[in-house]
Amino acid sequence: MCVGGWGCYQSPALPTPAIHPRATGTPPTIGPQQPVQSTPQLTENPWKPLVPARDWQYIVIHHTASSSGSVESIHEAHIKRKDKSGNPWQGIGYHFVIGNGSGMGDGVIEPTFRWREQMHGAHAGSNDHNQHGVGVCLVGNFEETSPSAEQLAAVKRLVGILKTEYGINSDGVIAHRDVKATACPGKYFPLDEVSRSGANWLIGRAAAAPTTTTQRITPVLTGL
Repeated sequence: MCVGGWGCYQSPALPTPAIHPRATGTPPTIGPQQPVQSTPQLTENPWKPLVPARDWQYIVIHHTASSSGSVESIHEAHIKRKDKSGNPWQGIGYHFVIGNGSGMGDGVIEPTFRWREQMHGAHAGSNDHNQHGVGVCLVGNFEETSPSAEQLAAVKRLVGILKTEYGINSDGVIAHRDVKATACPGKYFPLDEVSRSGANWLIGRAAAAPTTTTQRITPVLTGL
C-alpha cells in the first residue's frame, strides 16, 4: 500500500507449491513454506524528502476551522495572501494536510511542495517557528467538534515519525495558539495526547503487530 504516493509497503510473500511425497522408501519430504500475516512497518517514514532536511525543531498543529478542505483549496486561498512586506505567498503555508473525508480522504496525509522541497513554512506567525517548524494542518473546525478517529490516528502516526526522524521532543509539538493569539487548532483538539504519546503509540502498535516471518513445517519422514 502507498501513502500519498510516498513510500510503498511490501506485499506478503506467496507460498511455494507443495511437494507431495512419493512412494515408500523415498527421502524425507519437507512441507510447503507457510507465510505469516504481514503488517507494514509502522515506524518507517514514507514522506522522507529527496533533498537535505532542514533543521526541524518543532511540529506546529493547525486546523482549517472549516468543515471541508484539501491541499488544493488551501493553496488557492493562501496564494492570494501577502507577507508583511507586501510580497505574495508562494502558496500553501503548511507542510502536511490531513483530510477529514470532505475534500480529502478521511485520515489521508498529504505532503505539500514545502515539505518535498524542505522549504520554510508560512503558518506560525513566528519567524523561528516558520523556519524550524513543520506545519501540520487538519481539515475541520475543532472549536466545534473533535477530529475523526482516522484523523487522530493519522496525526499521531505522522507526529511520531517526525519526532523520531528529526529528534523533536514532545515539548516541541505545539499548537498554533502557543505562538500566536489564536484559538487554533481548537479546544477539542487533544494536543497533549498527540504530543506526548506519538512515539509510544508507534512503539505499541509495532509491538502488537504481527511480524513478517516464514515458517517451515517440521520435516515429515516417510518410508520408515
